[in-house]
Amino acid sequence: NSIISAASSPSSLKVTVETLGFQHLDLEVTVPRVVIFRDAIVDLFDMEMGARFTTKARVGFLSLLNYVGGAYIFIRREYAGRIKIINTSWRTANNKAADIMDAGEGEAAEEGGDGEEGNEEGAAKEEQAAEVAMAGPKDSQEQARASGEAKNKNNMKVPTTFNEMFMFNGAVMGFGSSSWMNLILDQFDAIVMNVANSYRLQEECDVLSLVLAKYKGTINLGEYKAVMLASLRSLVPKDWDGNHEVAWNWLWENVERMLKNLMGKPAVQEKALERLIMSLTGDAVDYLRREVYKRFFALAPAGQDYFKQSTTRLYWIADKIVEMTIEMYREPRKMVEDISALGLRHVGYAIPTEFFAPFVSGAVEVVRTMTTDENAEDAFRWSLTLISKILVRTILEGSTIVMKAINTNQEKALRKAVSVAPRGKRALELLNITVGTQSISPFYWAIESGSLNCARAMICDLLTIRADRDNYYYGCDDLFARHPEVIQKICADAANLLWPLLDGLIWRSRVAIQGQRRVNYYVKHLIQDDDANVNKALEWLTANQDPKVISHPVVVLFSDLIWTRLAIYYFCLGRVYFLFTLLIFLAGQSILPHLNPGYESDTERIATFVCRCFIYFGSMCTIVFRQVKLLTKDLAMGSFEKVNGIPVPKYLFSLQEIGNLSLMVTLILMCTQEPIVWCINDWDGDYVGNGMFTTNCPGSEAQKDIYSTLSCIAMLLYFLLLTDLTIVSMRVSAYLLVCGRVLSELGLFILALVFLVLTFATSISSLNHDMKDFAGIDKGMQSLFELALGMYPTSHFEDIEAETWVFIAVSLFIVLVAVFSLN
Repeated sequence: NSIISAASSPSSLKVTVETLGFQHLDLEVTVPRVVIFRDAIVDLFDMEMGARFTTKARVGFLSLLNYVGGAYIFIRREYAGRIKIINTSWRTANNKAADIMDAGEGEAAEEGGDGEEGNEEGAAKEEQAAEVAMAGPKDSQEQARASGEAKNKNNMKVPTTFNEMFMFNGAVMGFGSSSWMNLILDQFDAIVMNVANSYRLQEECDVLSLVLAKYKGTINLGEYKAVMLASLRSLVPKDWDGNHEVAWNWLWENVERMLKNLMGKPAVQEKALERLIMSLTGDAVDYLRREVYKRFFALAPAGQDYFKQSTTRLYWIADKIVEMTIEMYREPRKMVEDISALGLRHVGYAIPTEFFAPFVSGAVEVVRTMTTDENAEDAFRWSLTLISKILVRTILEGSTIVMKAINTNQEKALRKAVSVAPRGKRALELLNITVGTQSISPFYWAIESGSLNCARAMICDLLTIRADRDNYYYGCDDLFARHPEVIQKICADAANLLWPLLDGLIWRSRVAIQGQRRVNYYVKHLIQDDDANVNKALEWLTANQDPKVISHPVVVLFSDLIWTRLAIYYFCLGRVYFLFTLLIFLAGQSILPHLNPGYESDTERIATFVCRCFIYFGSMCTIVFRQVKLLTKDLAMGSFEKVNGIPVPKYLFSLQEIGNLSLMVTLILMCTQEPIVWCINDWDGDYVGNGMFTTNCPGSEAQKDIYSTLSCIAMLLYFLLLTDLTIVSMRVSAYLLVCGRVLSELGLFILALVFLVLTFATSISSLNHDMKDFAGIDKGMQSLFELALGMYPTSHFEDIEAETWVFIAVSLFIVLVAVFSLN
């Protein structure tokens, strides 16, 4: 339609054909194909129009299509050189520092060449920019050189890339306030790098038009061209010539035409599409959800094999599609990132790209039946088409042979796919696929999709040492650099892969010397991460609770290294302080109060006071601070687990922390019952044992029993927490572990003992006897407990023998407890 409309104007027709030819650069247009296409079009008109398609019309169409086809062939042949120039000069501009003085000397010669190439748009501004930035008189060159050197008065940085030089020249040329240039600059690299890919270039221009539509102000694309060319001349001074000028002008003219064709439309289309979406009722939304899939399945019946989810899920997808069409207008760059990520996930789903076109067609047909607003329909179609193009491109770029092999979950297919990659790039093929700014890991995708056979083969391939002359390739560094948390991932989703992963970190020499051979363990990444912090690999492996994995030689080695080279020093330092605290507590509670018979001396009371102050401030406050810190952390992270419906902080599931919490509560209660505090106002009272820091005042008598009981509990807790020191000895630690395992059995035995004591105490109390030891249930239970523990007085056995039925009951109790239960 655009070609026919421009046929009456040779200049317009030339521009239109050049634009279309630029968009078809990636297609191989040949003379036979042009002839086939031309004849097909002419035959179609002849068949449809019959006699109305006259001879003159036929000749006109033949001539027009011959011109268009020939132009396509000419453009593809002639513009290949321009594309090469653009690519080489762009690489130079972004990798070589600008020598401003040399560029200034060479620019004078370039100015004449610029005019000869016939630049019609913005030539005056380009010459002005070159003169201001590079090609002024001698004093101007000295000023430019001074402003660009590192050791200048203003400390200005030398522009070394296109972006830096563009910002510098933009400020010099007076365009510093034109912030819209930065919007183009952010996307200009993608435009230049895809100059030979017309579809990708059109996609970039479509997205850029949406971004520019959000700019509030005037946009003059010719200004960007002037700054662009001035910057390129500065960065490519030695190679720049007339051909470079023509090539970059040609590129920008095509980009500018694409942008101008879309300018003004996104704002109108966004409002129209927003009105349409906001006007949809509940019934209309349900209709849209149903009809989209009906039309799609009618156009592509095979698509039903890929939409097997529930109706709720399908409706959610339809809603998301409508939401994405409007969000593409609102936040284009964010949507491009999200769509690229979505496309990479579809690579793993193995979705054929042939289904996107019929899906878009079906959705557009449904929207056409729901509105009469052509702008809304065009907006929906254009936005959805752009989304589908980005998805298709992402899928095609991300669909490597490795990803296709993962979808089969066959080790043989994966090995065949990766075998074509060079040794130095095998790891990259298995660990990273990048499309734009988004990336996906084939290795992680294999784990997440359940292709564990391929995941195992990938681990084996990555951790195989390969030699190429003097170079050795080993994917261990690449694996942990790409996935520092790979141990955690495998523990959570594929624990069966831990063993081959750990096996791959061992190299054993095939040569044995005196019955021994060299073994290398590559455990660096298990000990330390890339930020020089301690890796959490051991913590993740411990949480996995697999004794076979923990006993793997690699785990044993790196855990021993962490313990002997680092952890033991910090552990012992903390335990030494705790041991010192225990000694102080022991002195203040068990030694000093009983050092001499009678009441304490002043020196003893002062020493006791100092010990207890240290316990309250040096131990209790430290434990309180730690408990508050752990509780705050769990509150911030929401780390709670319910026990019988009661939320409990996760840190309290550690026996060590339960002990610390119990000790903290006990010490707090001890502080409230401290006799020294209760006697503080009665040091000089009239009683025996008075004096400073005394504990013998009458006012403290009620607290002494409570305080002594709490002190006993605290002493037990201190020694119980001291059992952490058993980790220093593996043998003692193993013994303690065994003791911990049998605690449950001990609890069952005590429960059975209590049951038997209660049973026989009630039974014996119902007998007719005169024994005081069993006169009542309470005394009977006490006596039976003494019998079970071997504490019952032997002199009382004669009384038991005198009562026959009591003797029988007690004998049966002893048999059940001492002979049966204990064994």
